[in-house]
Amino acid sequence: MATHVLIVDDDPKIRDIIRIALDAAGMRTTEASNGEIALTHIAREKIDLVVLDIGMPRMDGFDCCKAIRSKSDVPVLFLTARDDEIDRVLGFQLGADDFVPKPFSPRELVLRIKAILSRSRATGRHQHHGRLTLDAAGHLCRISDQTLDLTATEFQLLACLLARPDHVHDRNQLIQAIYGANSTMSGRTIDSHVRNIRAKAGQVGCDDIIVTVHGVGIKLGPCSL
Repeated sequence: MATHVLIVDDDPKIRDIIRIALDAAGMRTTEASNGEIALTHIAREKIDLVVLDIGMPRMDGFDCCKAIRSKSDVPVLFLTARDDEIDRVLGFQLGADDFVPKPFSPRELVLRIKAILSRSRATGRHQHHGRLTLDAAGHLCRISDQTLDLTATEFQLLACLLARPDHVHDRNQLIQAIYGANSTMSGRTIDSHVRNIRAKAGQVGCDDIIVTVHGVGIKLGPCSL
């Protein structure tokens, strides 16, 4: 079945550009002109990824993403008119998977979407560490018997740490592993994802899922609390 992408932008010309590019890539699309309509589609249909504009009237992209994350871990790629790090940090804190600034290359947008979907569909065996279990094939993360609802990028970050649980990971290396060697993301992007993972783990009673080694990087914690 073709990948189903929801395009959310109040500019019909932008929606047309994205739709044409995704159609050419063999993906199925649905369009929404604002955040409220987007939430209706997400509640009624199976959406594989959301391309979400930030600057929309009535409900902006940040509020829409927050509403999406309260009910779903569907990957979200933000479109922003500004390449502003503050926007990126806030977006990642809300659970975004990636950003593409306007004006954008339709080809690059398609590649970014494919990269996100590849991360979210990664296959592999069950991995265990302390009370933590990752099932990459089913995109499931558990602390004991409690499930953590992680975004595709948060899941990938945790999987990178779990692959070498005793290793201290440099933030730049993690960015390359998750976003690719040519990514322009900063270390603050990783910090935003780490905060999200810690907050979600803390809600199920695990306060040591990721530890910071000051001046070096981060590593997987004992996951024992």
